Amino acid sequence: MSGAASKPILMFDSGVGGLSVLAALRAVLPAAPVIYVADNAGLPYGGKSEAEIAARVSGLLGRMTERLRPRLVCIACNTASTIALAAVRDVLEVPIVGTVPAIKPAAAMTRTGVIGLLGTEATIRQGYVDRLEVQFAADKILLRHGVPDLVTMAEAHLRGRPIDPAAAMRAADGLRAMPGGERIDTVVLACTHFPLIADQLGMAFGPGVRFVDGAAGIAQRIVSLTQGQAFERTETDLALFTRDEPDLTDLAPALAAAGLHRTAVF
Repeated sequence: MSGAASKPILMFDSGVGGLSVLAALRAVLPAAPVIYVADNAGLPYGGKSEAEIAARVSGLLGRMTERLRPRLVCIACNTASTIALAAVRDVLEVPIVGTVPAIKPAAAMTRTGVIGLLGTEATIRQGYVDRLEVQFAADKILLRHGVPDLVTMAEAHLRGRPIDPAAAMRAADGLRAMPGGERIDTVVLACTHFPLIADQLGMAFGPGVRFVDGAAGIAQRIVSLTQGQAFERTETDLALFTRDEPDLTDLAPALAAAGLHRTAVF
């Protein structure tokens, strides 16, 4: 095979949330070489301004694509995608796949017509989400709730630390407290961190609520854009961080389970 076959897919997130998307990608493209990038130096994104996020993400991905030469970039982060996707596409010459809150499939799933959406504060206020609501859920009720605690919870969970289920309960209570919230039967997990704690969220919401996220759709989009391309893994897949931290070693089991057996700092 040629060198083109070993060109990686670059998957980018603010932290480890994108591992939920990577799992979906592995299921459909197991041979694809991957470099997983966690911008832990910038975590969390949810409390940053739109200008900060757009500048940071486009700058980082510009430098990384120049150095790493990926065949495709996946922004496996709802906050970064809803804010910076257009800016990134302006500066990069490789295909870019973003992460879209799964409002369309949620609208098709709901029976009560009331959908909850959990995301970061930055994601839930975006016009991008407004447009998805108008396009796909105009005849539904979409209730949005910003829950930065769940990002922290997911990061701790993947490091093997004990987590407080009260954060998941607060997320459920926050949605249910809104007008019509008691009728929610479908919840959009509009942050890639949140599927990593789906069990805890399931206990908080109870058995009558289904969760939907965009990971499978993202994976299928990558399959479509790489149709006919050859894949060859010439070395083990890499997890790349933007800052060295003592607790990165705690992530080793979770990274290995995701097929990321090397780590480095960019």
